[in-house]
Amino acid sequence: MRLPSEPDIPPQINIVPMIDVIFAILTFFIMSTLFLTRSEGLPVNVPGAATGEAQPQNQIVVTINQGGELFLDRQPVVLDDLAAQTQTLVASGQPPLVVINADAAVDHGQVVAVMDRLRAIEGVRLAIATQRP
Repeated sequence: MRLPSEPDIPPQINIVPMIDVIFAILTFFIMSTLFLTRSEGLPVNVPGAATGEAQPQNQIVVTINQGGELFLDRQPVVLDDLAAQTQTLVASGQPPLVVINADAAVDHGQVVAVMDRLRAIEGVRLAIATQRP
């Protein structure tokens, strides 16, 4: 039995532990999505293009950095060996997409020379990496 002088205490729900759990789960998802990005190329400043399109994941990345150095899937390579090394990667099955990831400051002639070597390989499709402005 309750005495008439006792105040009525409304029931309370403490939400602080729930907020802590939600922030922990949110942090987990944010950190895990950072590791889901796929980056085969080296970091360069690619030029912008408003009409750029996303390409399928079966791709080989050729990077030309600002100093003019050439990389095939993050491994340094010289221009004369580029076609042979790309050919060994292509021999694995369906023809992949070769993405040229060239810095905006790279000489146009060097990019054309790389494209010319890659076009000599049968079945290779070429694309140039850009970013939306």
